[in-house]
Amino acid sequence: MTAEVMAEVAPLPGSRCQASRGVLCAGRAEAKAGSSSGGAMARAWQHPFLNVFRHFRVDEWKRSAKQGDVAVVTDKTLKCAVYRIRGSVSAANYIQLPKSSTQSLGLTGRYLYVLFRPLPSKHFVIHLDVSTKDNQVIRVSFSNLFKEFKSTATWLQFPFVLEARTPRRDVVGSAPPGARWTCLQLDLQDVLLVYLNRCYGHLKGVRLCASLLVRNLYTSDLCFEPAISGAQWAKLPVTPMPREMTFPVPKGESWHDRYIHIRFPRDSLKVPSKPIEKSCSPPETVLLGPGPQPFPCPVASSKPVGFSVSPVVQMPSPTASGRAPLAPRPFLEVSLSQERSDASNADGPGFHSLEPWAQVEASEVHTAAADTHVLTHESAEVPVALEDTGSCEGFLPDPVLRLKGIIGFGGHSTRQALWTPDGAAVVYPCHAVIVVLLVDTGEQRFFLGHTDKVSALALDGSSSLLASAQARAPSVMRLWDFQTGRCLCLFQSPMHVVCSLSFSDSGALLCGVGKDHHGRTMVVAWGTGQVGLGGEVVVLAKAHTDFDIQAFRVTFLDETRMASCGQGSVRLWRLRGGALRSCPVDLGEHHALQFTDLAFKQAQDGCPEPSAAMLFVCSRSGHILEIDCQRMVVRHARRLLPTQTPGGPHPQKQTFSLGPGIAISSLSVSPAVCAVGSEDGFLRLWPLDFSSVLLEAEHEGPVSSVRVSPDGLRVLSATSSGHLGFLDTLSRVYHMLARSHTAPVLALAMEQRRGQLATVSQDRTVRIWDLATLQQLYDFTSSEDAPCTVTFHPTRPTFFCGFSSGAVRSFSLEAAEVLVEHTCHRGAVTGLIATPDGRLLFSSCSQGSLAQYSCADPQWHVLRVAADMVCPDAPASPCALAVSRDGRLLAFVGHSRCTVTVMGSASLDELLRVDIGTLDLASGRLDSAMAVCFGPAALGHLLVSTSSNRVVVLDAASGRVIRELPGVHPEPCPSLTLSEDARFLLIAAGRTVKVWDYATQASPGPQVYIGHSEPVQAVAFSPDQQQVVSAGDAVFLWDILATTESDQSFPGAPPACEAGPGTGPLEDAASRASELPRQQVPKPSRASPPRLGVCARPLEGGDGARDTRNSGAPRTTYLASYKSFTPARVSCSPHSAKGTSLPPASGGWLRLKAVVGYGGNGRANMVWRPDTGFFAYTCGRLVVVEDLHSGAQQHWPGHPAEISTLALSHSAQVLASASGHSSTTAHCQIRVWDVSGGLCQHLISHRSTTVLALAFSPDDRLLVTLGDHDGRTLALWGTATYDLVSYTCLPEPVHGVAFNPWDAGELTCVGQGTVTFRLLQRRGADISLQVHREPVPEAVGAGELTSLCYGAPPLLYCGTSSGQVCVWDTRAGRCFLSWEADDGGIGLLLFSGSRLVSGSSTGRLRLWAVGAVSELRCKGSGARSSSVFMEHELLLDGAVVSASFDDSMDTGIVGTTAGTLWFVSWAEFTSTRLISGHRSKVNEVVFSPGESHGATCSEDGSVRVWALASMELVIQFQVLNQSCLCLAWSPPCCGRREQQRLAAGYGDGSLRIFSVSRTAMELKMHPHPVALTTVVFSSDGQTVLSGDKDGLVAVSHPRTGTTFRVLSDHQGAPISTICVTCRECEDLGVEGTDLWLAASGDQRVSVWASDWLRNRCELVDWLSFPMPATMETQGHLPPSLAAFCPWDGALLMYVGPGVYKEVIIYNFCQKQVVEKIPLPFFAMSLSLSPGTHLLAVGFAGLHRPPGCSSQPPATRSWCGRFSAAEMQQGLWCWASRLVTPGTWAQAWQRSQVVNGPHAGTGQDSCKSPGASCCKFGDLKIL
Repeated sequence: MTAEVMAEVAPLPGSRCQASRGVLCAGRAEAKAGSSSGGAMARAWQHPFLNVFRHFRVDEWKRSAKQGDVAVVTDKTLKCAVYRIRGSVSAANYIQLPKSSTQSLGLTGRYLYVLFRPLPSKHFVIHLDVSTKDNQVIRVSFSNLFKEFKSTATWLQFPFVLEARTPRRDVVGSAPPGARWTCLQLDLQDVLLVYLNRCYGHLKGVRLCASLLVRNLYTSDLCFEPAISGAQWAKLPVTPMPREMTFPVPKGESWHDRYIHIRFPRDSLKVPSKPIEKSCSPPETVLLGPGPQPFPCPVASSKPVGFSVSPVVQMPSPTASGRAPLAPRPFLEVSLSQERSDASNADGPGFHSLEPWAQVEASEVHTAAADTHVLTHESAEVPVALEDTGSCEGFLPDPVLRLKGIIGFGGHSTRQALWTPDGAAVVYPCHAVIVVLLVDTGEQRFFLGHTDKVSALALDGSSSLLASAQARAPSVMRLWDFQTGRCLCLFQSPMHVVCSLSFSDSGALLCGVGKDHHGRTMVVAWGTGQVGLGGEVVVLAKAHTDFDIQAFRVTFLDETRMASCGQGSVRLWRLRGGALRSCPVDLGEHHALQFTDLAFKQAQDGCPEPSAAMLFVCSRSGHILEIDCQRMVVRHARRLLPTQTPGGPHPQKQTFSLGPGIAISSLSVSPAVCAVGSEDGFLRLWPLDFSSVLLEAEHEGPVSSVRVSPDGLRVLSATSSGHLGFLDTLSRVYHMLARSHTAPVLALAMEQRRGQLATVSQDRTVRIWDLATLQQLYDFTSSEDAPCTVTFHPTRPTFFCGFSSGAVRSFSLEAAEVLVEHTCHRGAVTGLIATPDGRLLFSSCSQGSLAQYSCADPQWHVLRVAADMVCPDAPASPCALAVSRDGRLLAFVGHSRCTVTVMGSASLDELLRVDIGTLDLASGRLDSAMAVCFGPAALGHLLVSTSSNRVVVLDAASGRVIRELPGVHPEPCPSLTLSEDARFLLIAAGRTVKVWDYATQASPGPQVYIGHSEPVQAVAFSPDQQQVVSAGDAVFLWDILATTESDQSFPGAPPACEAGPGTGPLEDAASRASELPRQQVPKPSRASPPRLGVCARPLEGGDGARDTRNSGAPRTTYLASYKSFTPARVSCSPHSAKGTSLPPASGGWLRLKAVVGYGGNGRANMVWRPDTGFFAYTCGRLVVVEDLHSGAQQHWPGHPAEISTLALSHSAQVLASASGHSSTTAHCQIRVWDVSGGLCQHLISHRSTTVLALAFSPDDRLLVTLGDHDGRTLALWGTATYDLVSYTCLPEPVHGVAFNPWDAGELTCVGQGTVTFRLLQRRGADISLQVHREPVPEAVGAGELTSLCYGAPPLLYCGTSSGQVCVWDTRAGRCFLSWEADDGGIGLLLFSGSRLVSGSSTGRLRLWAVGAVSELRCKGSGARSSSVFMEHELLLDGAVVSASFDDSMDTGIVGTTAGTLWFVSWAEFTSTRLISGHRSKVNEVVFSPGESHGATCSEDGSVRVWALASMELVIQFQVLNQSCLCLAWSPPCCGRREQQRLAAGYGDGSLRIFSVSRTAMELKMHPHPVALTTVVFSSDGQTVLSGDKDGLVAVSHPRTGTTFRVLSDHQGAPISTICVTCRECEDLGVEGTDLWLAASGDQRVSVWASDWLRNRCELVDWLSFPMPATMETQGHLPPSLAAFCPWDGALLMYVGPGVYKEVIIYNFCQKQVVEKIPLPFFAMSLSLSPGTHLLAVGFAGLHRPPGCSSQPPATRSWCGRFSAAEMQQGLWCWASRLVTPGTWAQAWQRSQVVNGPHAGTGQDSCKSPGASCCKFGDLKIL
């Protein structure tokens, strides 16, 4: 749905203020605006923007005044009415608002938008009367009359200078001849603040003086980008200009080429210190300052110094170059320069400031062809100002949905289907939407705007104008620009109902036939020639007739002549002299026939006269009359009758026979053939003499319409059963274009694995559709028993359907038959739903019974049937039953309409019953529940829609009302659903679909989407959360333009969709700019914090599956992350020898170079000191110390397990780090580091299992450690020797500890409902703790306390698990104040000065002003929280676990559970991503042939491309709900560098081909039924080999997607690796150009020779390695890995489980093992260097690079890849120091085992031709 359509049906978000018209009256608004409460009220109704002219009704001149020459004219550029103000004296010609100077506008918007154009060679003046907060009126004037800036206490005069961009820069004064329309954006707040140091209150008045054209004035608190509007560039993180404020831009032109944008003053934005070349300079540039200084962007660019503030508009010079040359780059480079869109926060408008420019080395590219959102890096800095969506009060983008496809045809009639004149597309109606379908590609585009079913269509001969009429009286008609889809004209027809329309060939005449309000037939002719030029539709003539008209056509030779036919009548019409006249054709004996359709054909002699055209008319009796239009007589009459030929398969047709004829419903004539559609379901092609049937096609229903394409090669046919297709006459093949239900859709369900959609309709059919192609796959019809509900089995190709008889049946999609039927219900089935794991199925019926079924096996059976459970009179609804997304809870409406019941899904025990029955004052009836829906399991929300138009959000555990959305729609909502990331709430609201921003508490309201002509019955998100399906009259498929993802770290997700060619489904995409790690110095950007996601469900299969509880993914419950630290589960290598001593790493071959990643699993594991610049964080077992300016890193290793927390001493000289216990250490470990030297000074072994928190005392003499919930210990250590001075076992879990900053002898702990104050009492060297406990008051109702920090003496702030912040008086030991700070648990609190920062599990970071709290302490329990207010809020990508801010709380660094570190600036309201890597296990790494880039794939479904020189992220492709398990980079011989591709294998068996240069997905194929384990390109890059976990090897074409060979020799064991080398195989006795091998988990290796171009593949060798009877291992076996030796073509190297731990070198020419290299452990990964004779072997948590040859190595080396199952993101870079190896054994002896900082097990291998050694583990590169 486009923004244009939204504007005509429902007001845009910006126009919602029109509903509040009259809230503020002139004369009274000034006083209201002057007060704080009144200002807030004013802002509410003026948000998000206000149309000033419309609100004050300027056209009526009652509340405004005009003087002099003021007129309304039509502007040719804008194509709309504007006000022209002209005259020689500006003071005598003006428009003034309000009418009297004693009144006030009372407009509080920060920005004033003036849309105007100076008249050429004239002067103009704009006066603004602005009131300050102390009610001082300041006049602000802009004029090109002013020569210089002048300022007094009450008047500011700014010169407005327009300059031509010529070498002469001193030409100022009147407007130049080429003055353009200008959007003048005035920041009134900054104008007063900068120039008069006053606070802006409101806009009091405006006077627009001659000479200028003005379109409108607008006020808003939002900073709009005028070059972006509506859905255009919807994914850009800026606020687009609302539709009614936009300037029209012709297709293919740039906004900046036609218009000017001036933002003043420009000190609100900061530009780079040096000019930056852009790819396209704007035509005008705003210049501010003492002299003209060109900048490459149309934005006010610097703060005026010395108050020289002339806004200067620079006109382009004819010789000025508009484009700078760009050097070719290997990757896509696009330069964007967008201005900041300042958004108001949901909690209160007007506190955002304009943000500075961010130097971001990334740009967003919106690929129109593939609709792909990708990211690329540039080597040159580009200024990009992005917006933080977390702060927006509305959606970003707006609209958030875009219609992608429609399943349906017809609605009012199936006769309306047209060819476009070029024959490339078909135009047809689908209820209220007009669809244009490209027949070759299947792409759809839409004309949206009608509010009822479309009854008639017509298209002119040049494809310029499309006319449409809707059915419901009075009929509304629209004229569309067919090429752009824009509605040119909307008018009401003189007819009550329009039945048919016909255009003349030129499009200048439109004729329509219909009925008037008396039911008489009426013909109307409109003149439409001026519509395309901005004119109106003119009625040329009208005529009433008593004759029936079934078809009406305008002749193609003379547009003044027409023809009609109907019951007993064929008439010829003529438009002449402003009148329509008709005369009948003499039909003779055929005068009683019922004629149905007609078509023109030119006479055979080619006479150009209009009267020479021949007219063909058909009838229901089978007659076809050929009429001579010149003589107005019937030339030929033929009748088509069926006759059965003996032995013939079909009835043959002949003419002029007696008997019943074939009812002909439609015909179409070309120069050679006549196509006839009849009610017997046949489409027949005849020659024009009707001698015999040339071709026929049988349909499933009566043919209602036929149309021959303009080239005569295709015949379009439509049936009354909702089928649309065409017959290709050359190939004699019928192509189906669209199928449709013939009645409204009642319910829908979506299948997650195959992308299928099931719909149930009142036409008694169940249909299965392919979501990707929108084509029907299956059709199940029940003539006796009507289907009511439907749902898919989550894992099997089966769906369940409930029927009106009470039966529930399961259908097999493979066999297309009924499997099982159960009839345990007595009434119609109203609800049907399965648990996510597919084990249980539930159904309910209209008699109130509830049934539970076991679906563990295909022969599912009934477990329980409970009577009187569900509300008996509840209607059938897709949301009648709801199952929680973890499958544990079942909810429904019952026992009565007023109650909602929650039960355990397995036991059916009633857990909760909520009474929502409140009295509806509007209707006087008791409120009742209509539909239920569960939110994500981590939220625990249950949503209920009620009959009083509310949506109530309940806590599914307690039944507590969390929030309420009132007035969602005037009618009850039958269906609602919440996205998996809990960001969007989708509601079926009448004939519209409404989308609410669920994550925003103070949501401004929903977005409303039209298109349906009947009530929407069901809405649902697609399984990948990238699309929305709505069903009612038809099935609509919408693309989600914002970011939704199955993410358990709420509340959002990053842009992720699949990029495909053409218009394929959007499943993959690259991530946004903020996804990238920062380049150098952290520079704030406006990128919204992307919320990366994890798979919403466990993937099937061993290799593709994972347990999110043990992975590095965010926890499903944030509260747990604030109570304890759960380290990544470190499994001691099952294949390692215990007790092995490792040599020291010093002097080894490898040294750690860089780490990219942050341990989001920890808590308070990041420290930053702004005064010293010290910045440290943890990643796995490492402490990373990084220089924020240079990016240089230091790495402090030593911890045996993942580090849980950090603490920096107050002197910033000592850093303490703690980790949990590991397989080698029974106790946790605390290390104390010297910050200056980076050395570990002390090592402390603590008996607690994990240290939850560390803290230094204010004097740095003590260190306190807090154990986790298992240890429950509190220990004090003396920092002199770090000896234990006090140890306490805690009685209950404690979540936080802190020293009193002004009293080193006081220590405070918070835990379960209590605050514990501990006083330190020293007795010599011993320290004892005096304990004082204070319970949390019941009035607070906080539950558990999860965080704390000290404020101003003697205040203590505590955060709770329920989102409250309570304030304690530590002297009195009491809580005197609390307020609700968030929806989730508060895990972090920081205080400084008078400001408090809170971070919660919802990802919200909030800044509070708490300066007045100290004064409230005296009031005790009577204190109120109204004095505490929130200043700012940011929404990050996960729960906040760590933060450090400067003393002023203006800037800080924040860490989240998503593994991201953000640089936050409250002053500029920005969040910049500093550190971020993969958030889940990394499975593969590959390298480009030129060694410039590397690519990685991860369990999170992402494929990332990195620049190896800088280790910066270049591109990211994201696939939702899948794990990317393997990856391959195309070889260098496959084409040019810009044709490089990546092949990625996924857990669902799919294989995707990505183009690195085009940053798009080229192809998606599905060669395997199970998860892929390995993928590789052939040596020429034209073939892809892939292996899966079942042992199958598939050979596919990466260009076509076809799999042409499958090898099953290894079936039964997973394929571990496939290796390919280019080698002639003649010496092996076989033919082939490639030699490749496959190794499987059963210790077998097969070697093959292939020539894929000739489709040849022969087995060369088969190796089987012995498996010992017993192994000293636990868990899974190590993989079997093999690789060809790159420096010796006859050698093959193998590692795997065997009798010995060794590398086996096999010569397949000699057929024998030639050497073995012993290993200390079983290998988990293997790789060989193509450039040097080096071998890399990876072990479980260890790394060893043995030498590989007795020859001296070259200048390159290689090391392999590791993969850690339990670690999160982390990118480790190592630098290699080369030594010269001797023989194999000597090389091993001289090598070393490197015990790296990984916490997991190396699993796979990779290969690089280059010198940089790269190793990926948690993501680790050597």
